[in-house]
Amino acid sequence: MSNPRVLCLGEILFDLLADQLGRSLSEVESWTPYPGGAPANVACALVKLGTSSGFIGCVGKDEPGDKLVQLLQEVGVDSTGVQRHLTVPTRQVYVVRSAEGDRTFAGFGNYDTAEFADIRLQANQLPVQLFEAADFLVLGTLELAYPDSAKSVFRALDLAEQYDVKIVLDVNWRPVFWSNPDTARQTIQNLFKRIDFLKLSDEEAEWLFNTTDPGAITYRLDSVEGVLVTAGEKGCAYCLSENEGKVSGFSVEVVDTTGAGDSFVAGFVHQLCQSGIHNLADPETAKRVVKYASAAGALTTMKPGAIAAQPNATEVEAFLASHQNP
Repeated sequence: MSNPRVLCLGEILFDLLADQLGRSLSEVESWTPYPGGAPANVACALVKLGTSSGFIGCVGKDEPGDKLVQLLQEVGVDSTGVQRHLTVPTRQVYVVRSAEGDRTFAGFGNYDTAEFADIRLQANQLPVQLFEAADFLVLGTLELAYPDSAKSVFRALDLAEQYDVKIVLDVNWRPVFWSNPDTARQTIQNLFKRIDFLKLSDEEAEWLFNTTDPGAITYRLDSVEGVLVTAGEKGCAYCLSENEGKVSGFSVEVVDTTGAGDSFVAGFVHQLCQSGIHNLADPETAKRVVKYASAAGALTTMKPGAIAAQPNATEVEAFLASHQNP
């Protein structure tokens, strides 16, 4: 596949999900590895929905790294931008789950957070040709916590601006990745003036802006085209091209919430590719785009794992047809 429309830059890793629900790290008896990492999840979800994507990131030259690259290729994600590091391993994250299936990050096994390949992404090796052809760049904030990968994020922002690529930032705040979480807020806020769309959870909105109102956040940022604030099963509030609204959450049987927010982002960007950003000025279109993204997120919670659980476009359409929620 050449010239993917959407580039997703950041981490790809294995989530080691606890097989036993409702237990602490030391009590878990066995783990199942699921491929994940927010930007990689978004890249895979986009392809499944029918929008071409490319992933840019770094994995170790090890068996987990081989498996992840192979997975991207099998799904159909362009892997031109994947770098391989010779000496540090591919990241694996331990995840414990509550009795309800909600997840909590439980560390990195015997490694320190800074001992993994994803944060060694080299800025001078980003494939410029991918940016020349792309329409969107999707970023998280995890890579900002480390010097090499932070440089790569800023290089990608420069390339996106140079080639008029729209930038979508999913805050995806995870304190566990920052050696000094106090510096995180300022580092993340420095990015806001360079992005076009901002997606954040209600907790992240409260933390960064002291409000969960997307209209107020849009007004404060003054340079973004849209803000989405998600609240899990409670739904999503949005401000897109001055249209403000709220989409209720879908009531589904939740198995595992891993990757639901990433499928939401993919559904949103897929719809932007389908409808065109200028059509967000129409209130009905704006609402439909968010509803579609919410459906993609809801469907992902109904199966375990992130990438394995992602729906295709037919499944999302069928789900929307059968769930005419208010």
